[in-house]
Amino acid sequence: MRITFQVGADPRHDQGKGASRRLRRAGKVPAVLYGGDGEPRNITLDHQQLLTLIGNEKFYSSIISVNVEAQGQPAIVRDVQMHPARNAVVHVDLQRVLENEKLKIHLPIHFKGEAVAPGVKTQGGIVSHLIQDVEVSCLPKDLPEFLELDLSGMNLNETLHLSDVPLPAGVTLPELAHRNPVAVSVHSPRVAEPEPEAVAAVAEGAVAVPATAAPAATEGAAAAKKEEPKKEEAKKEAAPKKEGKK
Repeated sequence: MRITFQVGADPRHDQGKGASRRLRRAGKVPAVLYGGDGEPRNITLDHQQLLTLIGNEKFYSSIISVNVEAQGQPAIVRDVQMHPARNAVVHVDLQRVLENEKLKIHLPIHFKGEAVAPGVKTQGGIVSHLIQDVEVSCLPKDLPEFLELDLSGMNLNETLHLSDVPLPAGVTLPELAHRNPVAVSVHSPRVAEPEPEAVAAVAEGAVAVPATAAPAATEGAAAAKKEEPKKEEAKKEAAPKKEGKK
């Protein structure tokens, strides 16, 4: 059994929210170790050490040794609860691992050969990773660090399914018993649609200045110009009539 990480732990006897808050103020993280052939055990982990580990992808997909009172117990990480507003670990769930018992754990899928794939390099396509990790089942001795899928032969509009992911000896994918989803695809870039605000602005402009308004306005201006000479002639004819009466 390959052990990747060593994690120091102390037994925890106090229970409840108050006790958990006191532990966190002291730089400790409440955790539980369960499964295997032992009873669930409450422990505490060092918060600073956890912060250096949780950023490592392998921490979630490897067997770690939880050292409690100088006794190492192989386990896998089942859950890490983070504080919603701070970079702080709140709680950790660990499951014991037995050498002769199959375990189920999520492993990341690494995609290689993307840049040299014909669908990307010469055909102008882009790659969509539809599955980033998958649950595997295997004995602890057969557990790989990750799975790898080669994209170097993919052309435009081609897809690879979960069943196309090569598996090491002794490793199976339980999900394939029920379905075989697409893992990755190469497709053409999507044409960007116009912004809704721009479409609305164009529509408003078309309503505010209709095409038939311009001829109507021109005809009105011409009619007004024709009326102006008639008004001037009427004024000149009216003036002599007033002088004759005097």
